[in-house]
Amino acid sequence: MKAVNGFLGSIGGYFKNTDILFWLMTFTASFYGLALIFSMQRSGTTDFVKTQLLAVILGYVFAVVLSCIDYNIIAKLWWLISVVGLALTIAVFFIGIQVSGTDDTGWIRIGSLTFQPSELTKIFFIVTFSKHISYLIEIDKLKSFVGVITLTAHAAIPIMLIHMQGDDGAALIFALMFLIMTFMAGVQLRYFIILAAIAVTAIPIIWTNILNDDQKNRLLVLFSSDDSMIQTYGWQQYQAKVSIASGGLFGKGYYNGTRVASGVVPYQENDFIFSVAGEELGFIGCAAIVLLMILMCLKILRTSSLSYNSLGRMICIGFFAEIASQSIINIGMVLGLLPVVGITLPFFSSGGSSVMCLYLGVGLVQSVYMHRTDTSLVGQKVIRKSTDETYTKIQPCEEIPPALEQRYELSDDTYLSDSEDSSNEDFEEWFNTYEPTNEDISSSDDDIP
Repeated sequence: MKAVNGFLGSIGGYFKNTDILFWLMTFTASFYGLALIFSMQRSGTTDFVKTQLLAVILGYVFAVVLSCIDYNIIAKLWWLISVVGLALTIAVFFIGIQVSGTDDTGWIRIGSLTFQPSELTKIFFIVTFSKHISYLIEIDKLKSFVGVITLTAHAAIPIMLIHMQGDDGAALIFALMFLIMTFMAGVQLRYFIILAAIAVTAIPIIWTNILNDDQKNRLLVLFSSDDSMIQTYGWQQYQAKVSIASGGLFGKGYYNGTRVASGVVPYQENDFIFSVAGEELGFIGCAAIVLLMILMCLKILRTSSLSYNSLGRMICIGFFAEIASQSIINIGMVLGLLPVVGITLPFFSSGGSSVMCLYLGVGLVQSVYMHRTDTSLVGQKVIRKSTDETYTKIQPCEEIPPALEQRYELSDDTYLSDSEDSSNEDFEEWFNTYEPTNEDISSSDDDIP
């Protein structure tokens, strides 16, 4: 009985320290997605739910394990993560296969299962790129030309390799992650203006020499009313829009979508899962998906703001960039606002590789949340230095709250005490109201390490 109580106590302790609301959001999205997949799979014989459920369970287990490890320790293994990610990406050129419904060879067969390395590489990229940015911040080179060039080279490696595999959808997500992470890190706007100018100038070259005929037609069909174009390159999007429109405000009812049952929309289990929600659950069901993804993104950004260092902030921003860009592109793709590029809707679309790796990202964000306070300074005294070089705030404190760590940046003259005399709330109230005496200032000089 003691063992059971101890186990339950450990579980309770874990959830007490973790971000429960974020877990609930990811679970809700996953099981909402499972419900949609369960409804649509009656149109065929493949058991997509079984694979998806297994991936969710495994992903959750991996996420819990990952969340218990300090993300700073994970990032110290950036070199190993880089080697593994690069090896997996290169392996696709030799043993990669093409699966049904795709036009690239970005998959690897493992027994009876298939795995998409680019999904795992996205998570690896978040860690290594965040470590790269935090290092440049540490040495004050983030805004230098050399620093920006090294970041660009870092991102160009997976983008180019995955583009060469034919998976331009994944390559696009890497590019957007790179742009969002560097912008949020504080890279100057002029570099983005230069990059935009280069991109605009290169449009004729990209159109002529890089895009193939299929990719060009997927772009052209967005602006075409030609029936032959719509019935070929725009057919999937056209049928998806008809399904969504047929659902009206409240939908035809769960498991009652006639178009879903007949499989009118090709590959509706993955890239076009949004159309299943539109037909069966209507505008309300679609709005619920959009709202859930927005709340999830905001929650990730909130965790980013709680982190005490740039590494934790950038890990959260990287995962935010991944799911935000994928969600916007996928929904825009289904609604016919963007071209079809083979990008899934995070947590909703069928795909074991995708959902399992997404949960690794969840685990990283939870790790940032659970390790949001710097404990490496425990055992020393809090000393705050004023602008006129006099020590004006001195107080023992067991732990500096994350809010204070953001407001007052930790520096070489800021330390943390293991005193049990003061709680976080007491320290915050004291720090904001206390006016030191001459005796306090002079005594602090003696305590300078």
